[in-house]
Amino acid sequence: MQSFESKQTIAIDGMGGDNAPSAVFKGLSRLDRCGYHFLIFGNQKILVKHSYLLSENVSHEIRHADDVVDAGMDVLSSLRSWKSSSMGMAIQAVQSGEASAVVSSGNTGVFMALAKVILKTIEGIDRPAIASVIPGKNGRMVCLDLGANAECTEKNLVDFAIIGEVVAKAIFDKPNVKLALLNIGSEKGKGSRLVKKTSEILEKLFDNYVGFVEGDDFGRGDVDVIVTDGFTGNVALKAIEGTAKYISSELKEALSSSFLAQFGAMLAISAIDSLKRKFDPRLYNGAILAGLNGVVVKSHGNSDEIGFANAVKFTIDILRNDIFSCIRGQLDRSKILHASVCCEGG
Repeated sequence: MQSFESKQTIAIDGMGGDNAPSAVFKGLSRLDRCGYHFLIFGNQKILVKHSYLLSENVSHEIRHADDVVDAGMDVLSSLRSWKSSSMGMAIQAVQSGEASAVVSSGNTGVFMALAKVILKTIEGIDRPAIASVIPGKNGRMVCLDLGANAECTEKNLVDFAIIGEVVAKAIFDKPNVKLALLNIGSEKGKGSRLVKKTSEILEKLFDNYVGFVEGDDFGRGDVDVIVTDGFTGNVALKAIEGTAKYISSELKEALSSSFLAQFGAMLAISAIDSLKRKFDPRLYNGAILAGLNGVVVKSHGNSDEIGFANAVKFTIDILRNDIFSCIRGQLDRSKILHASVCCEGG
């Protein structure tokens, strides 16, 4: 086994989320021998009681934190106690260089606010965005922003496009990716002034920009990156998750409605299991708060052990592909300067 000193470290908010800290420890146990060290922040007495859930092959250390950011806490209150909260201390570990990334299932608004205050945004980026991978019939897509910025400018959306392109290339291991802008129609004349103006800028900056996509394109997966503002993106994400849960619930009820249905389900068990996996949001858990000076990953607030484990796997994938450095490198190129001029001129 590697020594602690030779392992890359990931900071964990051990108290964040509806099912913490149980889901956190059980989730980390699924990452047996992953090669990473986990620095877990939270109430030491509580965390120690759950530490038995961890496999002995999971390298970890518990750090005491006096305070917890609960689901109902407002941003201003959290800012007053961030230095002593499990979430704030975990983010500080990235800022100090002790950890390479941070993962939390806690309050999304507070997590974003604290990360922005502590880590700051990358030079050239005005606002960070929530980016995650969503599955489609023909492939996976990086979608952003999924809730960090309810209102955006052309400059923000162009920034998101640059970030999304880098993340998609790294995660999907593709040299070329298709980039699209979410709209109420695919025709050029449709959409708000913001969307139409942003599209004009993206056409000038990206050879791989394919134009507008609509809401139903989420299910197809014909593009690699979908860019939108945080309000629209969050509504779309929640609609997708709600529909998936509804279909899964209806399918389960239908397959248990009669003896013949149950018998048929037994014959098609492998196909049904495959379908369930495709609709299981826990398998796609994890969203990067992209545009910050550090790797910050948000896990769903109601994540169970499977969901949390996949959020950490997503984090490991980001670290292995060095996405943070790739984003900074892309922003250093001349196109971001050109984008700023175009946006200011609009």
